[in-house]
Amino acid sequence: MFHPLRVSEVERLTDDAVAVTFAVPPELHEAFRHTPGQHVTLRRTVRGGEIRRTYSICAPAAPHGADPVVRVGIRLVDGGEFSTYALKELAVGDLVDVMEPLGRFTLAPRAGRFAAVVGGSGITPVLSIAATLLASEPGARFCLIRSDRTAASTMFLDEVADLKDRYPDRFQLVTVLSREEQQAGLPSGRLDQPRLRALLPALLPVEAVDGWFLCGPLGLVRGAEQALRGLGVERARIHQEVFHVDEGTAPVAVPAAAPAGSTLTATLDGRSGTWAVQEGESLLETVLRARADAPYACKGGVCGTCRSFLVSGEVRMERNYALEPEETDAGYVLACQSHPLSPEVELDFDR
Repeated sequence: MFHPLRVSEVERLTDDAVAVTFAVPPELHEAFRHTPGQHVTLRRTVRGGEIRRTYSICAPAAPHGADPVVRVGIRLVDGGEFSTYALKELAVGDLVDVMEPLGRFTLAPRAGRFAAVVGGSGITPVLSIAATLLASEPGARFCLIRSDRTAASTMFLDEVADLKDRYPDRFQLVTVLSREEQQAGLPSGRLDQPRLRALLPALLPVEAVDGWFLCGPLGLVRGAEQALRGLGVERARIHQEVFHVDEGTAPVAVPAAAPAGSTLTATLDGRSGTWAVQEGESLLETVLRARADAPYACKGGVCGTCRSFLVSGEVRMERNYALEPEETDAGYVLACQSHPLSPEVELDFDR
């Protein structure tokens, strides 16, 4: 559900990134209490059309009894309508439609050892995860391995430095710059799979890490996962969130032709309906023709907002960068990427 929230702060982080904070009125405090790592979807109408973009919450989760803070990091994307608007026009006092927090790239604070490999704006949800964990759980440790192009392009430098100062014995920071040499630390270059496989065991006891959080561009996330799997880390301890997919290299499955006359039955907010699936459209597009309130954001298989349970029938997803293998094994699909392979399909958005 979307709510109009007023912008209370716009902070310039780098030449191409800002942090935007929204004021949450008391009656919406419970709706906007987030679990560390979750995101919100922002909505804007331009030239009669609707633009939705998903951004992770970078603020720590509010302690019990405290007011929730909704602060997101936004980096400029070439040709991106919403990010351009956020960096060049969005101002304190503006109203923006904000969806309640969603997402499963999360960590409920608990004792243990945790680590993250992030690239660029992938720091955003991990900053919330690490800050909340270290503040609320004295028995937790966190190692952050971050990759950025240059020091000037690095988001949330002050916030990460504050964690290092506040928790020197429990927070470990490793920074790699891909296009700039550092005076100290690791040599420059990309954090690819071979480099990570050699680097990670030298930094920390890989086998003792209770949870790995990988966030950033598709290439970095895939390389980090392959490195960890090669080091013997079980899949259940690896959590991923992709922030960017290079359209030129991302594999896309070509969906088989839908059976003529396929129908979709979908349940959303307790109400069900049945509609004919038109040729070439995704199941999300079928629902949106009748239900404008169907959940979605990126429509690219990345954010996971349109996650739904496949009650019956058979579908094929064109791409999936949002659902974990255990979710797909349990029957969940991305409606924006799903096409019917059976005459009848039923989805449940409420599960």
